[in-house]
Amino acid sequence: MAKKSARRKAAMALYEKAKKKDKPGEGGRFKALSKAVGSPALAAWIGRKKYGAKKMAKMASKGRKK
Repeated sequence: MAKKSARRKAAMALYEKAKKKDKPGEGGRFKALSKAVGSPALAAWIGRKKYGAKKMAKMASKGRKK
């Protein structure tokens, strides 16, 4: 259990770093959050809750075009 907690703390630290460096819609924050929470689906749900379905869909389509 301690190993998982240490990994999660490290992933959250990476997310906090990405949050300061990357702008929303570039994909860096999403990638870091996906790693921190352990699931891209959960990260997408969090993004839709924070930004709304319309804005999150716009950012996702922008990310797919890269």
